[in-house]
This record gives sequence, C-alpha cells and structure tokens, in this order.
Amino acid sequence: MVENTLGRVLIGKYSDLPERLGKTAFIGKEEIAIFKLANGNVRAIKNRCPHKGGVLAEGMVSGEHVFCPMHDWKINVCDGQVQAPDHGCVKAFKVEVEENLVYIVI
Repeated sequence: MVENTLGRVLIGKYSDLPERLGKTAFIGKEEIAIFKLANGNVRAIKNRCPHKGGVLAEGMVSGEHVFCPMHDWKINVCDGQVQAPDHGCVKAFKVEVEENLVYIVI
C-alpha cells in the first residue's frame, strides 16, 4: 500500500502487474488478490476462497475467473461469485486505473 486518498488506495503501476497471474496486496488487515486479465482489465477480490481459505492470488486465471489452488473452485473475479455446482462468494473491490496507476476503492 502506497497511498490512501479520497477512499482509494494506490496498489502500484498497471504496467508492473503480471497478465493472467495474481498479485497480493494488503489494505490494513484486508488481504486482496489483484488480477490483470487477458483483456487488460484489472479486478480485485478478497484473497481467500470461501471453501477452505485457499490463496486465490496463487490460482490459475482463465477469462474472468480464478481457480482456487486448493480444491479448484471457480470464482468470478468481477463479482466474487463462486460458480456452480459450488456455492458462496468473496468480496469484490472496485478498481480504478489512472495514468498507469492502479487504485482499489474502499
């Protein structure tokens, strides 16, 4: 975390985010998984799977989903919804990108 202004927390540079791989960020005690998707969009969700607490930033990314590395639960990185037949959700965070900087809105 670099800066907190107007309800936004600077995460880092857009150009430094790996494509289709997760990155972990901390905002206070909140652990967040950040993903730059193949289409260039950046998404952020809570970094723990609702099933057994797997670290989602370590999961495989496909399209707008991440697969939990522990038990392969498929979670949408846009809204945090777990895909059927599993159920549950994780908190999704709004992301803003301005001038190569990525912010999480809190």
